[in-house]
Amino acid sequence: MSSLLLPRTPPPSPPLSTAAAPPFLSPRTHIPSHVYKHPAAILLEICTSMKELQQFIPLIMKSGLYNEHLFQTKLVSLFCRFGSLNDAVKVFDPIESKVDPLYHTLLKGYAQQSNLDSAMKFFSRMKHDGISPIVYNYAYLMKACADKFDVRRGKQIHAQLILNGFSDNLYSMTSVMNLYAKCREIHEAYKMFDRMPEKDLVCWNTVIAGFAHNGMPKRSLELVSAMQEEGHIPDLVTVVTILPASANIGNLRVGKSIHAYAVRHGLESYVNVSTALLDMYAKCGLIRTARHIFDSMSSKTVVSWNSMIDGYSQSGDYSEALDLFQKMLDEGLRPSNVTVMGALHACANLCDINRGQFVHKLVIDSGLDSDVSVTNSLISMYCKCKRVDLAAQLFHKLRMKSLVSWNAMILGYAQNGFTIEAISLFCKMQEKNMKLDSFSLVSVITAVAELSVLRQAKWAHGLAVRTCLDKNVFAMTALVDMYAKCGAVHTARKLFDSMGDNRHVTTWNAMIDGYGTHGFGEEAVELFEHMCSKGSVINPNDVTFLCIISACSHSGLVKQGRKYFTMMKEKYGLEPKMDHYGAVVDLLGRAGQLKEAWEFILQMPVEPEINVFGAMLGACKIHKNVDLGEKAADKLFDLEPDDGGYHVLLANIYAIASMWDKVAKVRTLMEKKGIQKTPGCSSVDLKNEVHTFYSGSVKHPQSERIYAYLGELIDRIKEAGYVPDTSSIHDVEEDVQEQLLNTHSEKLAISFGLINSSPGTTIHIRKNLRVCGDCHNATKYISLVTEREIIVRDMHRFHHFKNGVCSCGDYW
Repeated sequence: MSSLLLPRTPPPSPPLSTAAAPPFLSPRTHIPSHVYKHPAAILLEICTSMKELQQFIPLIMKSGLYNEHLFQTKLVSLFCRFGSLNDAVKVFDPIESKVDPLYHTLLKGYAQQSNLDSAMKFFSRMKHDGISPIVYNYAYLMKACADKFDVRRGKQIHAQLILNGFSDNLYSMTSVMNLYAKCREIHEAYKMFDRMPEKDLVCWNTVIAGFAHNGMPKRSLELVSAMQEEGHIPDLVTVVTILPASANIGNLRVGKSIHAYAVRHGLESYVNVSTALLDMYAKCGLIRTARHIFDSMSSKTVVSWNSMIDGYSQSGDYSEALDLFQKMLDEGLRPSNVTVMGALHACANLCDINRGQFVHKLVIDSGLDSDVSVTNSLISMYCKCKRVDLAAQLFHKLRMKSLVSWNAMILGYAQNGFTIEAISLFCKMQEKNMKLDSFSLVSVITAVAELSVLRQAKWAHGLAVRTCLDKNVFAMTALVDMYAKCGAVHTARKLFDSMGDNRHVTTWNAMIDGYGTHGFGEEAVELFEHMCSKGSVINPNDVTFLCIISACSHSGLVKQGRKYFTMMKEKYGLEPKMDHYGAVVDLLGRAGQLKEAWEFILQMPVEPEINVFGAMLGACKIHKNVDLGEKAADKLFDLEPDDGGYHVLLANIYAIASMWDKVAKVRTLMEKKGIQKTPGCSSVDLKNEVHTFYSGSVKHPQSERIYAYLGELIDRIKEAGYVPDTSSIHDVEEDVQEQLLNTHSEKLAISFGLINSSPGTTIHIRKNLRVCGDCHNATKYISLVTEREIIVRDMHRFHHFKNGVCSCGDYW
């Protein structure tokens, strides 16, 4: 808090007279001039380290000054300052006639260097020994309580402070305000402030910082105006406090006015002011201005480097963040835990495992591997770099796991497809009576969403209600996304509507994306238009535009999709990213506008990446365009030569065109490179168990019954008009071609679901790859003859099959 940033001027000492000392000061002790003028006393005044202190002690002993109160008190003070509380106690305990300053000095040491219990225990001993507490004693204890966020004990000290007559003391009341503000009881702090008959600049700075640090930046800025009206001039501490407040509300105008004030009053040259300024500009999106301030600083602290590195990370320029981190190391600065966490965050977002491991080694060499927060950042980095195994090793070795540790590991499992492991770890966390927060809930909801099991989704929703997190905007947004990914898009919309004005931009994104993946493009467009209407308080961001363009792509709304791509830059000033370009190529390609899609790629202002050519290749497969498919594949193989999925797509394009010699060439190339085709698998949830099927698999206990039922089912749908599509299979007899088609994983999963569920029950299937054309056609007929609704989620979208029709309208 601000009261700790600038030293307070202590209450003035009384004039030399026979009058008693004021109650907030200890009684004066006469010190002979030969004592305080002795060279040893001067050496203690300028002592800067434990090593120097150890060298001065023999001189004090030889000079016969060890028993002088001045030297005893100074030794206790220096031992405490250098972190050796035990040595301070060794000096203190043998002294027979202890003066009051000795007690006050050691209490300060306990409050600053030891745990709160020890400090309180010594405070009790001090009173037992007949030492009258002074105002600074309470200030030390208040600060210790504030640092430990122990508001209960802080209130006890507050009560004693009042009982001992210090309730009108400005210094003591400021320390009380600081306690309440740090312990998240800012309104209690303001009550104390409001009751003060006199307020100095430190009081104002304390309450301003309290509101700023408790998530009320607007109120803190209002108080600065009130402070000036009272005749107080903002100082360095005020400026350093309110710059982050202006950044947190994104008010660049206020931030610039504070900058101008700092220049006019000669404060800009202070390193903490410059650091706060660059941090403000970075958070307001002016990263170049922030860098200009950073480069012009004559001296920089580690905090300055941290702020600039974080600024680049927050602006999405993770490469520059890591370059700056390397420059910091090259200049010989020792990184702090905040520095390495910023670097790890950048590595994670770049998925740069090599630099991430370099930082990990630096963490070990710097002795920061015992820091739980740093380890948590390492866990997150490895998870984002898809090395969950290394993250799990760190997690299991971590002795003092925080809630953040559990959350990071659970989310890491969920985001890497280890859904069962994520849910199991979450259950273990609950067994250890860890109190979950909104991040814990979001992490497990993410796992449930990936699992795509509606029964588990209802469990997660119930958990949110039981833990009273069903009003939390992040938890609710995750629930909206989860229900959409579990096939219950209408339930997702009900939750979305129930949130009213308590929606974040990510909530809108989740709902628009949910409509898009379910093929409800018109509904997605309607919701997006409502979001952009004049009455809306939330503007779309770059993710919103990616969601709506993708939704248009899944529903063939080419005109709308192109309009939104233009709108994002012209109306909202959002620069398209590679994912947006890929979405437009997908939009045009799915609609059969392959020539326009290819021209769009050639005219891109940036070099196209894998996702752009991947979308083009997928469109060429749908529309059987060999020429453009080969061009897209050539680009892909240059960028990602070992991705089996793209090789399989090209082979399928050749197969559909009956170009079997080229199919053979692709397959030979895959064999030479050791590239494996990802095996297709489908899963179905039944009676608290997930059953997984692979194409042609006979390992399931009910395999014989499944295949027998499937044979009967194929006969029934053939009678209804189903014709197997064997265009992608050759070199085998026609009956074998049909047999291979009939053993696809989704057909096996659907048969199992139909056998083991009651008539009328909806069947939910999860497929790891795109649904093939034959299975899509067959499932339509199966839904017709069995009168069942079948919901299939493949790697791209949902298909709702009912009465012989799919929600995608055969457009996928």
